[in-house]
Amino acid sequence: MVILDYGSGNLRSAERAVQRAGAEVEVTSDPKVAVDADGLVVPGVGAFSACADGLRRVGGHKLIGKRLAGARPVLGICVGMQILFERGIEHGIESEGIAEWPGVVDRLQADVLPHMGWNTVRPPEGSALFAGLDADTRFYFVHSYAARDWQLESGLPDRQPLITWAHHGEDFIAAVENGPLCATQFHPEKSGDAGAQLLRNWLATL
Repeated sequence: MVILDYGSGNLRSAERAVQRAGAEVEVTSDPKVAVDADGLVVPGVGAFSACADGLRRVGGHKLIGKRLAGARPVLGICVGMQILFERGIEHGIESEGIAEWPGVVDRLQADVLPHMGWNTVRPPEGSALFAGLDADTRFYFVHSYAARDWQLESGLPDRQPLITWAHHGEDFIAAVENGPLCATQFHPEKSGDAGAQLLRNWLATL
């Protein structure tokens, strides 16, 4: 299991959380190691544009593409999820994501930002990530931006991705399960037992 080091993200927190969930973990930016690993975690904190640029600097967009082409699992976390979408808009500035999914990451319309703290989510029927977790389970969020719409394009696989929603001022995408590519807007590594269960569920899919 590899945690991708591209200059952004709570690497050690993610490392400890995945270890707690039962996996051996290596933190690295080595593209060969990252491509060959059983699973790849892409964390992310801070600005959309900085994370997207950092990922490209280490060739992360290419190695994610290689992994997905071989059906090798990838898990994005927080901004590591956001940069999987086509575009991000922060302070009126538009930045390109790596476009694995359609859609735009934009500022949440809420009275209080950032959205910081514990919140429930609404996973769809058949979710593997949230298997065994109660409907009132809470996860830890820290963000002001999110993807708020999902439009499946004809170029994507026929299988409809599983979208989990949450609410803070408005509905937003809290998680996506799309074959080998999964992601969460919340931080499983900061979500205690619930986050550990979600990571175990993801590891069970590898």
